[in-house]
Amino acid sequence: MLEFSKTILEKVSFSEYLFSKELRKLIIYLGDDNDSIKQLQQWCYENYGRQFPSVFTKAFDA
Repeated sequence: MLEFSKTILEKVSFSEYLFSKELRKLIIYLGDDNDSIKQLQQWCYENYGRQFPSVFTKAFDA
């Protein structure tokens, strides 16, 4: 599921709005799987940390 999540985020990375929307849906879908959420968070910061820093602050600190 984590690889699928990354694929979706890569496809919508042209739009901050779509990226934020999909990221929130993926976090909800992953639910209680904290390991996957942490891995997704790390991947997001590594790949899109400069592009969407406010999106990650809202999504992962909530």
